[in-house]
Amino acid sequence: MKARIKFKKYGALRFIGHLDVMRFFQKAIRRAHIPIAYTGGYSPHMIMSFANPLGIGITSEGEYFDIELKESISSAEAVSRLNAVMVEGIEVLSFRQIAEEKKMTGMAIVAAADYLLDLVPGTLPDDWETQMDAFLAQSEIRILKQTKRSEKEVDIKPLIYRMEVQDHKLFMQLAAGSVENLKPGLVMEAFCRFLDADATQLKFALCRLEMYADSGDENARNLVTLESLGTVIE
Repeated sequence: MKARIKFKKYGALRFIGHLDVMRFFQKAIRRAHIPIAYTGGYSPHMIMSFANPLGIGITSEGEYFDIELKESISSAEAVSRLNAVMVEGIEVLSFRQIAEEKKMTGMAIVAAADYLLDLVPGTLPDDWETQMDAFLAQSEIRILKQTKRSEKEVDIKPLIYRMEVQDHKLFMQLAAGSVENLKPGLVMEAFCRFLDADATQLKFALCRLEMYADSGDENARNLVTLESLGTVIE
């Protein structure tokens, strides 16, 4: 049986990296007596994989990792046990059974993510909110993107699924995952260039709100949350 765990990361713990988060959950799972399965061999380790590691300094309302269980445990019991051993800054939100196929892991299927940027006043021109439509109306939004081996100029417009102002904050829905991945910082770099603003002076707090899989086809995108692809274990 495989299960998907959704959690939030906030406060001071936004400054710990992915490896520390992974080690923390390994300890928490042992302390909570979650019946996780281990690999075989001389050096067994927990079978777990994270959907899309979160960058340092970013909070999140919707992080995911998948585990394999050696026996069933109810979703309510698992959430209760895990939260009993959590620390301030991490909270488990749900625990759901998912499909057994390897191709359905969160790491394999994540396709998009929502972000909310809370901009520090004065770091963008005063009219930045009214310039959003014009920015998105461009035929291309080209930016230098770092690859594993070099830099290349790419058009990031197809990777921006939504971008809008929400109560003076900036909401973005961007491509995410192993196939296409766009970071909010690159979008803001392009937006600053469009506004003729200094990107090095830009300051904002960033929160990842949710992650999605795409259940559509080449003709139409249909984003569904990773949580919704699992079922509650009774």
